[in-house]
Amino acid sequence: MPEKRTGLPASTPPRGRGAGLNPDNRFHRHTTEPVDDGWIRDDDPTTLETRVSVDASRTVLTRNRSPDVPFDQSVNPYRGCEHGCIYCFARPSHAELGFSAGLDFETELIAKPRAPELLARALARPGYAVAPIAIGTNTDPYQPIERVWQVMRNLLKVLAAHRHPVTITTKGTLVTRDLDILAAMAADGLVQVSVSLTTLENRLSRAMEPRAAAPKRRLAIIRQLAGAGVPVGASIAPVIPGLTDHEMEALMEAGAQAGATSASFIMLRLPREVSPLFRDWLERFYPDRYNKIMGKVREMHGGRDYDSRWGHRLRGEGPVAALIARRFELAARRLGLETSRHALRSDLFRVPPRSGEQLSLFGG
Repeated sequence: MPEKRTGLPASTPPRGRGAGLNPDNRFHRHTTEPVDDGWIRDDDPTTLETRVSVDASRTVLTRNRSPDVPFDQSVNPYRGCEHGCIYCFARPSHAELGFSAGLDFETELIAKPRAPELLARALARPGYAVAPIAIGTNTDPYQPIERVWQVMRNLLKVLAAHRHPVTITTKGTLVTRDLDILAAMAADGLVQVSVSLTTLENRLSRAMEPRAAAPKRRLAIIRQLAGAGVPVGASIAPVIPGLTDHEMEALMEAGAQAGATSASFIMLRLPREVSPLFRDWLERFYPDRYNKIMGKVREMHGGRDYDSRWGHRLRGEGPVAALIARRFELAARRLGLETSRHALRSDLFRVPPRSGEQLSLFGG
């Protein structure tokens, strides 16, 4: 069982972290509760280092059967995410690893250095059916530890060698490091990148997603990608009613001015442990808006914090959800932003010859 980090006062976020809590794992039989017993502590509870361990999985390609997401298969270079976004719907997946969905999710990270090798094997299997691979649908492939581990860059090298289509979602500036690969793939219609935009307010961004790129940096990412010929979209996600929804049109316009040619949006999702973490965060940073925000969230989900039904979980329902969707539609039309994914080519796929294999007489 992984070591659980305890001893942090409830609702006190360490510096540079999003969650103020580290709740118990829902799969564990026992629970813990930090108590101040009066003893002097040698460690500083206001800081928390990032620890990275290595994933031992034998497969890396995940198949998707959810009818409300636009991809059939995905790869996740990392589990957990150092960006620390308080709203991240992927937090509950950390419980499956024995960790907490709170601070553990953003400090106890799992890297997959063998992912490129495992992906190459999967793509070389007889009968493999080519379809765009989505990266960044769970945790960000360009989170800070990518600078050292370079799992994402090596995955791109495999995809480029196989001429395989890929879609990427990120809010990390490291994506521009890989422009050499991305631009070449884009020239062949093999890649699209979506950059997550949540707010234009620096103060809100710093509180809500403490280790992610600042709003202006994300717009700069769009500008650099577009300038290199990479199709890029603005992903307005999540839209938080009563907190960020008023910025939707401004975010879309800023994205379009930076070079985005498409846009999408997803409503705030609060599955499992994300709900108490987000509510705790609201009480700390925006107590005056707590009732308004949670009231609108529950109105969109039948009186609950979250509705996991397909077709409802990403957009919600009711008057608030309908109004936000209509505003998005009108803004996209006015700004000339496509609302569907850029079509990628699958007909160029090939399996590169292994070292020592004889090349085809006519190439290809």
